[in-house]
Order: sequence, then structure tokens, then C-alpha cells
Amino acid sequence: MKRRLGLTDAVTIGLGSMIGAGVFAAFAPAAAAAGSALLIGLAAAAVVAYCNAMSSARLAARYPESGGTYVYGRERLGHFWGYLAGWAFVVGKTASCAAMALTVGSYAWPDHARPTAVVAVLALTALSCGGIQRTAAVTRVIVGAVLLVLAAVVFGVASSDAADAARLAITDPPTSGILQSAGLLFFAFAGYARIATLGEEVRDPARTIPRAIPLALGITLVVYAAVAVAVLAALGGAGLATSTAPLADAVRAVGLEWLSPWVRVGAALASLGSLLALILGVSRTTLAMSRDRHLPARLAAVHEPSGVPRHAEIAVGVVVAVLAATVDLRGAIGFSSFGVLIYYAIANCSAFTMWRSAVPALGLAGCLVLAFTLPVWSVVSGAAVLAAGAAIYLARAPRPA
Repeated sequence: MKRRLGLTDAVTIGLGSMIGAGVFAAFAPAAAAAGSALLIGLAAAAVVAYCNAMSSARLAARYPESGGTYVYGRERLGHFWGYLAGWAFVVGKTASCAAMALTVGSYAWPDHARPTAVVAVLALTALSCGGIQRTAAVTRVIVGAVLLVLAAVVFGVASSDAADAARLAITDPPTSGILQSAGLLFFAFAGYARIATLGEEVRDPARTIPRAIPLALGITLVVYAAVAVAVLAALGGAGLATSTAPLADAVRAVGLEWLSPWVRVGAALASLGSLLALILGVSRTTLAMSRDRHLPARLAAVHEPSGVPRHAEIAVGVVVAVLAATVDLRGAIGFSSFGVLIYYAIANCSAFTMWRSAVPALGLAGCLVLAFTLPVWSVVSGAAVLAAGAAIYLARAPRPA
């Protein structure tokens, strides 16, 4: 594959995967779990995310290949753990792709959400097949537009007399609720690994990736914190917990109704950016697993002129388009949250084998705590998906002579 991404491109792709639909939707369920103490949950999620980001950055510098934690687990812990990380990512994120596509459809054309979702998937797949530089250029436009909308929301609320800082007060928050809000918010911005997944397409990866990952994460955390404070000041914990469109409700609550349609446009664009980043991540992990024959070997082919794994991208696009056309996975991807946390737990274990410090150890502990404080259905369904992957691996493993 061709190394075409510089630092700015890598950071932009990271931002595109993190500042997505989550910033428009995740605060409501987080507030339902913890009220205004979701700010504590955001801080806890940030600590876990920082540890994971540092572990991923060090591993990516050592192993600058496509595949992310699939490669790190394979190289540091053994083939089974690498496979399990790859399985959790590909299965979980494929479901996330379909859910995100339907979210795009719901925002862009609510009465025809499924056809719109399919068109979005096919269009983004065609874009990604054209080369990573085209993808990075489109992502820059999307991220810039979304940041403008979010800035308008934050400054609009902050300058309004209807916003009340007293609504940020935290009163006796339940620990379990804070941890659950941390898990929800972590999942909303846990896209920094997308930079590491593109390891073979980044110039000077040993230098660029360790700089790009914390930079993208830092920008994202500042954005999430600013938006969280704004919507809490406008709606309060109770109002935010019952909101179906938190940012739109926040601007209406402070008398900025004219901004509400732009919030909807921003949400549609953010969902589109997340979907594009997901397709990139899943296709690169598919490529890596295909090289090791865990998936059909044909998916490992790289298109020479464009330097991208077109077979893997097209396969992922087709599967996601079919799912988006037939199944509504938006309410059934709890296993994806669980799978992502296990994915990062394996990344931290891998990092600990070469970097014995408190950072990967704290990242591992944080991932496991957040994973098992998710709603019971998320844990059960996630564990079932991982068990299915393990059973397939063991069934295909060569028998001893």
C-alpha cells in the first residue's frame, strides 16, 4: 500500500471518526444514567481513552501495518488474541456501519431512510476506492463543517441569558451511573484507533502516528467537553436525559430556533463522516485478516494505481448496504460497545508486553470496568459474539497429529 497521509491528514481522519453522530446523540443516554454527573463520566472516559491512545500509538509505531489491534495482538500475544480483536472489530463495526448509515438516512431524508442509507454507503465506498487522499480531502470538508455547527451551538448557548450555569451542579451521583455514562461516552469518541488501522498508508508512521493519535483525541475531548457543558446549561440533567435531539433542543431552549435546521445538517454530515471512517477501518482490518487466511484471501488484494484494498472495501460496502436495506441495527448494537472495549483491552495487553508502565495497565483496567458496567444486554450479546468468533477460530485450527 502507498504511504500518502501526512500528520494533518491522519489527524483529520481521526477527527472524522470521533466527532461523529455521537456528539449529537450520546449525551442524552449519558444524562439518563448519571444526570449532570455525566461530566465526571466524560472525565473518566477521557482517562481511559488517553491510556488506550498512548498504547495504540506506541504499538502503531512498532508495527506500522494495516489492521490495528488485530496485528498488535497477533504479534505480542499470539494468533488467537489477534484474531479475537479483529473479529470483535469487524463484526461489531460492520453492524455500526449499518446503524450509522440508517442514521444518515434518518437525518437526510427521514421518509426514505433506507434507500438514502444504501446510497450513502455505496457513494462512500466508491469514494474510498478512489484513494486515501480523496477520502482525506472529503473528510476535511465534513469535519470543518461539523466543527462550525458545534461552535455555533456552544457560543450561542454561552451568550444566551436563558442558559444557567447552576444546571451544571452535581448532586450525589450514583457510581454505577457515572461508570455507565463513561462507557457510553467512551464508545461515542473511541475512533482514534482508525489512525493506527491505516498504518500502511501513513508517511513516516513511527513519527506521524504517535503524534496524530493524541492530537486528534485532545481536540475531540475539548469539543465534547464544550458541547456537554453547553447542553447541560441549556437543558439541565433531567431535560437532557429525556431529549431525543439534545443539541437541537438546547438551541431551541435558549431561543435560537433558526440554528436548529443547521444542527440537523451538522448531525447528518457528522454521521456521514463517521460512516466513511468506519468503512476505512473495517476494510483495513479485513485486509489484514485476509492476509492470514482468516477471511477469503482475495480480499487481501491491493489495487495498484490507487494503493487501496478495493476488494475489501467493496465487500464491506456491499455487506453494509445489504444490512442497511434489510435490518435496523440502531437499537441492537450494544455488542459493538462491548466488543470495542475488549478490542482496546487487547491493545493495552499488547502494549504492556513491551511497555511495562501504569498507562497500559490503567487502560486495561478501565476498559474491563467500563465493559462490564454496560447494560446487561450489551454484555451478554457482546460476549456471545466473541464466543462465536472463538468457536470459529478453534473449529478451523489444525488438529494435532
